[in-house]
Amino acid sequence: MTRRGLLLGAAATSLLPAFGSSNAHAGEAKSMRYTALALQTVCEAVNQDKTAEASHARMNAAITRVTGQIMASRGFLKGFNGYDLKLVVLPEYWMTGFPMGETRETWQAKAAIPMDGAFPDALAKMAQTAGVYLCSNHYETDPNFPELYFQANVIYGPTGDTLLRYRRMISLYSPSPYDVWDKYLDIYGADAIFPVAETEIGALATIASEEILYPEIARMHAFKGAEILLHPTSEVGSPSLTPKHIAKKARAIENISYVVSANSASITGTPVPAASTDGMSIVLDWYGRTLAEAGTGETMNANAVLDLTALRETRRKTGMTNTLSRLPLAAFAPAYSGNELAPANRTPDGKMVQRADAIAQQQAVIDRLVSAGVLK
Repeated sequence: MTRRGLLLGAAATSLLPAFGSSNAHAGEAKSMRYTALALQTVCEAVNQDKTAEASHARMNAAITRVTGQIMASRGFLKGFNGYDLKLVVLPEYWMTGFPMGETRETWQAKAAIPMDGAFPDALAKMAQTAGVYLCSNHYETDPNFPELYFQANVIYGPTGDTLLRYRRMISLYSPSPYDVWDKYLDIYGADAIFPVAETEIGALATIASEEILYPEIARMHAFKGAEILLHPTSEVGSPSLTPKHIAKKARAIENISYVVSANSASITGTPVPAASTDGMSIVLDWYGRTLAEAGTGETMNANAVLDLTALRETRRKTGMTNTLSRLPLAAFAPAYSGNELAPANRTPDGKMVQRADAIAQQQAVIDRLVSAGVLK
């Protein structure tokens, strides 16, 4: 395990070991199967709390409650399908909800946890208690950027180790590493941007919420060998296909990857109707096929047995469906390198971007695309 500012877990892998004939996993004698769970649980938002003490008490209660749900799910699923539960993905900002008009200072105090301390220790303990790899999405602070908070996906291992920390790259209003790009790279290096953790249950990577709509986020992880894409989300529930739900299937197919996506089972304690985000937690295979999908409410029903050996065999096969091996990257490179859409270093001074400024900057990009004839 390597450390350089952010804890990255295993060093980033190259594309060849994941897909080439030299794969260290080639020739495995038996399938590697286990249960993965996208736990659909209620988020009790801290927006309703008047003090940081009250919000922290609510967050601790959420940790206790969700730990119990994971433990109960583990026992039930083992008896149901005979496979051990080894991977759990929690919904987006499951402990806190999202800021709704709070100042940066208020939200930092109420909802953002430090990189080290009591809350991270409690999350690591959840994984250790249940003996699972646990993916949590939460807001966190960073001493290198005291005026900001980041939305992070963090994977904790069954031994209580922090294996991977990914910070949401694309966000219209909340801070991201891209807003302070130069300083962020200087501190943490390029490997911290799209980290992949090599584990006994596969190469794990994460995607935050609406980033599932952006193919590049998943692709960057796939280029580092990611086999299972973990997707904490809190999105509109619908009996029909939504853009995010379509995107989940696309990301699985494009990257020959499993996708484990956990949605909220409602968000309580805000003026927004609670069940607006409910249902649609899902586990997909690399053909975009639904292995399990949840209805509404708190449920463990979005669980499925993942077959890591079958995935790896598929990735090593020739043929039209091996999309990753057929990518003509040199043909794409000029368009990517020759265009600047959302500019980096939106707030190089390390301060929070204001909502009005964020919209103005987005409008400037749209205007530039119109002038260039890209948009009509």
